[in-house]
Amino acid sequence: MSHIVVIGAGQAGSSLVAKLRKDGFDGQITLIGEEPQIPYQRPPLSKAYLLGEMTVDRLYLRPESFYAENDIQLELSETAVAIDRKNKVVIAGGKQIAFDQLALTTGSVPRRLPGAIGGELEGVHVVRTLADIDAMAPAVTEGRHALIVGGGYIGLEAAAVCAKRGLHVTLVEMADRILQRVAAPETSNYFRALHRDHGVVIREGIGLARLTEANGHVAGAVLSDGTEIGVDLVVVGVGITPATELAEAAGLEIENGIRVDSHGRTSDPSIWAAGDCASFPYKGGRIRLESVPNAIDQAEIVAQNMMGAEKDYVATPWFWSDQYDVKLQIAGLNTGYDRVVTRAGEGRTMSFWYYLGDQLLAVDAMNDPRAYMVGKRLIDSGKTADPEVVGDPEADLKPLLKA
Repeated sequence: MSHIVVIGAGQAGSSLVAKLRKDGFDGQITLIGEEPQIPYQRPPLSKAYLLGEMTVDRLYLRPESFYAENDIQLELSETAVAIDRKNKVVIAGGKQIAFDQLALTTGSVPRRLPGAIGGELEGVHVVRTLADIDAMAPAVTEGRHALIVGGGYIGLEAAAVCAKRGLHVTLVEMADRILQRVAAPETSNYFRALHRDHGVVIREGIGLARLTEANGHVAGAVLSDGTEIGVDLVVVGVGITPATELAEAAGLEIENGIRVDSHGRTSDPSIWAAGDCASFPYKGGRIRLESVPNAIDQAEIVAQNMMGAEKDYVATPWFWSDQYDVKLQIAGLNTGYDRVVTRAGEGRTMSFWYYLGDQLLAVDAMNDPRAYMVGKRLIDSGKTADPEVVGDPEADLKPLLKA
């Protein structure tokens, strides 16, 4: 009987094994995960879960009974330490697990502050796992001072939660502006104003020199301009890196992630990869997407291809972020844009449309689901949008879909 082993029990891993069973795979399936919990959603961890608006059981992607009912063997609290490609064996939890095909859905790991500047002190947190949030939650208490290191979406979401919980919040970003790597200045300006309206102190072009401590716990921070502030907790949101260590040790090709072809196959024909850890062909180049939609869609294509479908994975990038009462929805990738068209609505409703020449590349839509929906459909179909129509807040966007 054929045996498929999946390493990584996150969104991609859970989606992959579910799709295998849904599409009729009747061999053995083993899902290996480092955490003790069954696969769960990560996006609500630093928002609804940390705010106490969502219980643990609501985080689970599927009930525990699903895995038993579908004869999926769960190996939780187990770390895969090696892949023996020659003998087709995974070494995990002190035992050898033989496979016919292997899928790597190992995800990503958060970048941490160096220990030399205080990154290992108590009270310094990253945002990735349930354990991370459970460790942070008791410190997210009204009146305390939180330092957020990093002005990307993770850092901004953490700042929003802390501010909503009544903490004093200071956010530092080494780059000239928040969101500099991922968004236009217009989007940066929008979210800077949003956070300042909620009392967050944002310091751009300022880095963290070091953290100070008292009895092993973080007590303060010295910034790159010499400013010293007292802090009770630090949340580090300086990006993530693909979890490729296992694949690299096994001799698989690595290129900003585990290198896969359009079907999701690695440099070893028996091994596949999907999700945050995988880099794949896209529009003549190669990208890696850190998003829930990509994890699900790519994992499901890989599951089909493990069964012989030979389908190309065609990514349709989209992302989201929730901060205060604003829902940001992003369609497409803005890489290479040369202009941005602003569509203003009422209150905080707004969207920014990225163009390269006459071609629409991406849309950032804040509290504007219609703009997001129209933009996404246009981008997915390879169409563009008349900038004059987009920039006119009185113009109806829907006719653009028929153009």
